[in-house]
Amino acid sequence: MSRSGEACGSGRSYYGHMAETQKKSDGFSAEEKAAVRNRAKELKAAAGKAEDAAAQDAAIAALVPDEKELAERIRAMVVAAAPQLDPKTYYGFPAWARDGKIVCFFKPKSKFKVRYSTFEFDTAATLDDGAVWATAFAVHNEMTAADEDMLSALVTKAAG
Repeated sequence: MSRSGEACGSGRSYYGHMAETQKKSDGFSAEEKAAVRNRAKELKAAAGKAEDAAAQDAAIAALVPDEKELAERIRAMVVAAAPQLDPKTYYGFPAWARDGKIVCFFKPKSKFKVRYSTFEFDTAATLDDGAVWATAFAVHNEMTAADEDMLSALVTKAAG
């Protein structure tokens, strides 16, 4: 091939020939574009979940020692009862969500200067039972294994 880009002895440009025979690409197909968009959503959601979990960790770490101990017990109970729930915060409280909607949360007593903390279920919880059902429970560090079992069963039901 000569320096000018011509194939030796052919009289036509080597580069020109390639340009003529090379198939022109219009970019990604619609399916490929959809796959890229879905992956971007997955990565964004994963990053959001990691940030939510870190925010929950920070919320628990900021609690006074007795509330921190109780919040950690409740977190262990919720994770065991409904591992599909995502950790979040809800008005700064440790919470757990399904599809982005809060199912349950721990409200420490120091936030409102009351005499007991509560473990509560929000409207996304599927606890409906007749015309009346409980959605909040006063909790204390002296909670027994039976108390935890009762709350655990409710968390499992609420998680759907």
